Amino acid sequence: MKIGIIGTGSVATKNYLPFLAAHDDVSLCYYNRTKTKASECAEQFGGQVFDTITDLVAWEPDSVFVLTNEQHRADVLRELLPLGTRRVFCEKPLVASAGQAAVSEADFFTAQSLMQTADKQGVSMAMIFNYRFFLQVQRALKLRNELNLGELQQVSAITHYVCWSHVIDLIHHFAGDILEVSALEGRNLHRGADMEARDLSAALNFTSGATGTLLGSAAIDFDFDLFELTMIHERGRIRLYDLDGDLDIMDTTSSTSETLRLSPDKSRWGQYDASFAASINAYLESIRLKQAPPIPGLAGLKELQVEAALRRSIAEKRPVILGQDFPLNPVKEA
Repeated sequence: MKIGIIGTGSVATKNYLPFLAAHDDVSLCYYNRTKTKASECAEQFGGQVFDTITDLVAWEPDSVFVLTNEQHRADVLRELLPLGTRRVFCEKPLVASAGQAAVSEADFFTAQSLMQTADKQGVSMAMIFNYRFFLQVQRALKLRNELNLGELQQVSAITHYVCWSHVIDLIHHFAGDILEVSALEGRNLHRGADMEARDLSAALNFTSGATGTLLGSAAIDFDFDLFELTMIHERGRIRLYDLDGDLDIMDTTSSTSETLRLSPDKSRWGQYDASFAASINAYLESIRLKQAPPIPGLAGLKELQVEAALRRSIAEKRPVILGQDFPLNPVKEA
């Protein structure tokens, strides 16, 4: 299997290349604007370096991983998508011209246009969204399917902005599409994790009829849980904490409540790394089996749709119906 890498910064070298290089059947190639960085990756992880994106695509990779920072991702995709590659795998968020802490309405429409180009060119788009591969997230989904909890009624999420797009994706993963949002922005400017932003709080209505709330902040101390996600069903409750923290399950049909905790040898950042490995491995397996990607590019567009709707709700002081203000248009799942 041949994998092309565009963007060889710290995200690539820490979170992707160690896991890709561990596969005996994977050959790597690289393109980076600063060629010396690409050459360093080739020396450390194996593979070859190309001078242009066109040259990289001519190598005929089975997939191209776009791992540039989010500010430059749209420019890379505009150049890459018409060149004939069949599969593209993207870091999150899909597009963020001013950085992931400042996603705008324009970012959604840029991503929408790119996804439509991918559809026309027959390119299968995929996203990382590795939080779906945390052990506790997968355990929560399994238990929800096994237990008789009934329909989802409410969702509540609190998150540090470093987890923001991931938590929005998890909300989609557990609760389905969001129909409507109504958002407020905090008055105080908070600084944390190399970002500066005001708190954001929102009320959510889902297409299923469920309701929810979402709170994002840069002020949450890293010693605290970086996110909490609660799903309340007719006959039970599921609550997730942090990067593979505790998982609380309440099942009223059996009058039981239990907390599932990972073994003491598991750490927050160890599980973070493991989630990247699991997400990448699942994607590579989908290529081997000629199947659709585990997480389609549409998931990245839906995440930006929510962010754009939140921004418009704040700016115009009104509820926003996502499908009316920010239609996805005919974008396919993969």
